[in-house]
Amino acid sequence: IFLGNSITEFGDWQKLLNDSTVINRGIAGDNTFGVLARLDDVINREPSKLFVKIGINDISQNIPVEIIVKNISTIIEKVKAKSPMTKIYIHSVLPTNDNVKNEYPGTYNKNGIVNLVNRQLKKLSKKYNIIYIDISKHFKDKYGKLDIKYADSDGLHLNDFAYKIWVELLKNNKYL
Repeated sequence: IFLGNSITEFGDWQKLLNDSTVINRGIAGDNTFGVLARLDDVINREPSKLFVKIGINDISQNIPVEIIVKNISTIIEKVKAKSPMTKIYIHSVLPTNDNVKNEYPGTYNKNGIVNLVNRQLKKLSKKYNIIYIDISKHFKDKYGKLDIKYADSDGLHLNDFAYKIWVELLKNNKYL
């Protein structure tokens, strides 16, 4: 199961992975509170693997880093408690580029917060002995922003090329 926000939702994971059993539980606009609210549906399926990609909407809504990290920690704890055989993968939050100021001004100029959340997610992954997947480092330009070659024109979402790179990263690291 791929769980997250629009960046997850917009990925055609079944096609990208050539696997009809993959479930996409990405919902555009969702944040960590939304994921927590619908987590039981995911847990009840007892997935073998759970790929979590969430956080940018929390950042755009000015939810404090501590709360974002606490919510993701709760997500991990609930999955571990109720579906102990599920292998959990936490993805980094992606940076944005300057184009977001037009359509998503709440995310503009917040890559410093993105980096802070990602450092905390990496620590969480070690604490809970789960896998942290730093996709952000693969999609950043030299300024630490979402590289335009991987981004939709809105500066937030990924293009088809980026999803292919993401899948290659997952396959090359044997996460799939």
